[in-house]
Amino acid sequence: MRMFMHWMGTRLASVLAMGLAAGLPTAAAAADTPVPAPGKIAPVFPCDPATAARYTAFHVSTPIKVDGVLDESAWQKVPKSPRFTDIITGKPTLYDTRAAVLWDEKNLYVAYWVEEPNVAATLTHHNEPIYQNNDVELFIAGKDTYYEFEINALNTIYEVFFIWEEAYERGGYAAVPEFRRSNPEVRPFNGVGFTRHPRGPRLGSWAWTFPGMQTAVHIDGKLNQNTGQDKGWTVELALPWAGMKWLAKADDRALPPKSGDVWRIDFSRFNQYKAPAPANDSGGWFWSRHGIWDSHIPECFPYVTFSTNEVGTLPPAK
Repeated sequence: MRMFMHWMGTRLASVLAMGLAAGLPTAAAAADTPVPAPGKIAPVFPCDPATAARYTAFHVSTPIKVDGVLDESAWQKVPKSPRFTDIITGKPTLYDTRAAVLWDEKNLYVAYWVEEPNVAATLTHHNEPIYQNNDVELFIAGKDTYYEFEINALNTIYEVFFIWEEAYERGGYAAVPEFRRSNPEVRPFNGVGFTRHPRGPRLGSWAWTFPGMQTAVHIDGKLNQNTGQDKGWTVELALPWAGMKWLAKADDRALPPKSGDVWRIDFSRFNQYKAPAPANDSGGWFWSRHGIWDSHIPECFPYVTFSTNEVGTLPPAK
């Protein structure tokens, strides 16, 4: 989340059980985690990974047409997330935001429904600082890597591929041109608010782009009119499984996933405005709270379980 925040520090904004199994410490002395009461063990993360949101992603037999208009039967049947809450407090937010996931043998499909009375966006070039507009974001975690995606209402995207330093050489990433330290678009990164992650620092590649990804936005209103009459906007994404080889490499996970496979995937929204007082609105709204102003904590991402059951054939899990 947020190249502007990453490198200039003017905004503090925007693995898994698998990451823990891969060697994350079970106790940490992170200075920016809560101070425990006497006799208590200090938490490793600002969230409790065990309580992160859980979701079942159902299969779809008919490929999704990626046009931003979420009118396909599959999107009408899909279980949506709960309304997003504040990244830090987990409290209700000013406007409704929800997301959902589908998949087939070729693609991971993601949709967002974004309530917005004044839909606005100005940035039009790939990897411009989209976080300076209102946006929605998607993070997908691998065992030693994760991918960050942001999109605004003009369908402009920002994307970064992150690799944990301790896995960089042994994982073979150093041999890839888009990931080499000598590439000017590859830079060190150490989190945003949670800067003492147990796995240490990571590298971010702004040179890598997701192969074959399709994105679309639909606006229910008038862009940049500031009338307060817009209903909002919707986002539709198709991310080919073939493009996830560097996310899947470290633990040799199946692409596409097998029934019952669990991935950690984060879904969020960031706004240039905040709800007025007395609301304590951070401007970052999430499916599953992180407890700190930092999107880059895979252990806080929701658990997404992939099912080969067709969407709409089973009731959503409770």
